[in-house]
Amino acid sequence: MLKKIEAIIRPEKLDAVKDALEASGILGMTVTNVNGRGRQKGIALQWRAGEYRVDFLPKIKLELVVAGEECQAAINTICTAAKTGREGDGMIFVLPVENAIRVRTSDCGEECFSRQ
Repeated sequence: MLKKIEAIIRPEKLDAVKDALEASGILGMTVTNVNGRGRQKGIALQWRAGEYRVDFLPKIKLELVVAGEECQAAINTICTAAKTGREGDGMIFVLPVENAIRVRTSDCGEECFSRQ
């Protein structure tokens, strides 16, 4: 079964995560700049007029689809490469994928992700 992994990470960790996934054989991903908040609840900044709060912080959203047996390895790779140990490191969501079709070849399902 195919799985979609959505990972929200710190922008400065993108290259480390991309390189770690590539080293483990996972090449395909979509990267989107997003803004969000969670337990970190934004940050307080100082400006000439005083302190102000930034509620939504810039983050990176990675989306990748992997075969079910690769899912846990991909999650472990993302966690290891993205972790700083501080609040705001991010979240990972895993969703089932009913099907995937490669437009160029019309390959379906896991054959889209075979390493030929």
